[in-house]
Amino acid sequence: MILDKNSLSSAVMEAAKNIGIAIQTAPKGKGRDTLDFRIVSNKEKMEEIALKMEGISEKSGQKFFLRDANNVRESDVIILVATYIESLGLRNCGFCGKENCENKNNFPEVPCAINTVDLGIAIGSAVSRAADFRIDNRIMFSAGTAVKEMKMFDEKYKVIFAITLSASAKNIYFDRKPHTTNK
Repeated sequence: MILDKNSLSSAVMEAAKNIGIAIQTAPKGKGRDTLDFRIVSNKEKMEEIALKMEGISEKSGQKFFLRDANNVRESDVIILVATYIESLGLRNCGFCGKENCENKNNFPEVPCAINTVDLGIAIGSAVSRAADFRIDNRIMFSAGTAVKEMKMFDEKYKVIFAITLSASAKNIYFDRKPHTTNK
C-alpha cells in the first residue's frame, strides 16, 4: 500500500476514533457519564453545518460564525462533543449559582456546573490527543451551536462544542481572517 498526502483525510478519521477514546475515558464527576460525541467526516453533512452557521450569523449578526463556517468546510473531520445539564445530586456544591442540587432542579435550563466542567475536561483530553497525532484542531462554540439547532443529538444534550481537525501543509485555523461581506 502506498499513501500520499492526498490520503491524509482517511488517516485523520482513524485518529479521530482514537480521539473519541480520550473523550470517553476522560474523568467525570461522580463517575457519571453525561457526555456524548459524534465524528463527522461526510462532506455533505459538514456543508449542512456550515450553512446553518451562516444562517445563525445572518440572524445574530455574529460574523465569527461566517469565519468558522469556512473552517468547517475546509476541515477533514469534525468531532462533536455534548453534555446534558442534569444535576449530579451533589449536596451543596453551589457552582451553578443555586444553593443545592434540589434547588437547581427547579431551573432545568440552568446547567449543572459539574457537567460543563466534565465537558471541558473531555475537550481538553481530545485536543491533547489530536496534538499527539500532530493534527491541527480548533474548538468551536459556533459549530456546536449550529449542531444543536440541527438537532444532531438527543434533546437532553444542551451544551455542544465542535472540534475541527485538519491535516494540511498550513494550519487552516491559525491565520484566520475575519469574514467580511460587501453589504
